[in-house]
Amino acid sequence: MSPKSKKEYMAEIGTRYHQAKKNEKRTILDEFCAVCNYNRKYAIRKLNCKIRHKDTNKPAQRGRKPKYSDPEILKILTRLWIITNLPCSKRLKVILKLWLPYYPYYISPDNYQALLQISPATIDRLMKPARAKHTKRGLATTKPGALLKKRIPIKTNQWDETRPGFIEADTVAHCGSSTEGMFVYTINCVDIATSWTEQRAVWGKGERGVLKEIDNIEFTLPFPLLGFDCDNGSEFLNWHLYRHFVDRKNPIRFTRARSYHKNDNAHVEEKNWTHVRQFLGYLRFDKIELVGLLNDLYTTEWRLYFNFFYPSVKLVEKYRNGSHIIKKYDQPKTPFQRLLESNSVSSHTKAELREFFKSLNPFDLQKRMSLKIRNIQRTAINN
Repeated sequence: MSPKSKKEYMAEIGTRYHQAKKNEKRTILDEFCAVCNYNRKYAIRKLNCKIRHKDTNKPAQRGRKPKYSDPEILKILTRLWIITNLPCSKRLKVILKLWLPYYPYYISPDNYQALLQISPATIDRLMKPARAKHTKRGLATTKPGALLKKRIPIKTNQWDETRPGFIEADTVAHCGSSTEGMFVYTINCVDIATSWTEQRAVWGKGERGVLKEIDNIEFTLPFPLLGFDCDNGSEFLNWHLYRHFVDRKNPIRFTRARSYHKNDNAHVEEKNWTHVRQFLGYLRFDKIELVGLLNDLYTTEWRLYFNFFYPSVKLVEKYRNGSHIIKKYDQPKTPFQRLLESNSVSSHTKAELREFFKSLNPFDLQKRMSLKIRNIQRTAINN
């Protein structure tokens, strides 16, 4: 007799065995041992085991219904993840709270609440199949400007990272695979305390052109500029910029990083990738008309998108435990949110920013950004 047949036979005889009297059980047990060729003690143990019958009326899975099983939730998560340039789950959770009120399609009330309450761990679990990795790297075009090195001090201590106004600056070369000839650079500036960023495009590394755009950046900042830190490139270490910061009624603290120590400007180096390369890529921008197109993007949708709707985390503690370095970060916040929390920003400025924030829609900003970026890339590619 096959194992399957023995199991079926035991299921039939088991019910009769448990309902029978003592004398009848002996007869049934003798029959069961003879048919299945079992040892008597083994047969008794088998018949005394509870036989579980499949109950089609019971649910297949006990407990509460899965909260995030609706395919609409994954669809919304994936869409927001893609259009916000693949953020991590902790930042995506903050993005959901900022972006969902403007979502252009209908969301059921239950799914809307579920998305607001979803945890980063659940986001990682749901989106695991959609994760992707990027490993692109750029070209370094920084050439030393030795003329003013003795006049511009090296930043040897950390600035007050709780007060807005101390910024780091760097340039991003849109040179493609070759640094020959003239091409467009992006001046990238980030405030250390709030992560507020500003970008401007310049043609080459001319001192006057760089000064003009830095002056424009200073004018558009929602807080006064207190300190300016840069690398040792000649676009920054020049007399034009030095006099611009030093020869004024309230001088700006002008410092530089150590030569060949890239991590001295770690804040802006990180933004070179997340705020420029990931969106504009590595194409060669060697047409002068691209400067105007880029600045039209940088001064409108670009700065509003990154400063009001693009959260980031800040390192709050770092220490060594044996051979391990432990890093702790704060909760993801946008630069706008960090400005509102700062005690160094006036209440009038905060009120203006809150009122301006109400007029913004992240989906409209992202859509207009995408159209302008595609136009810039087409212009760069076409001869």
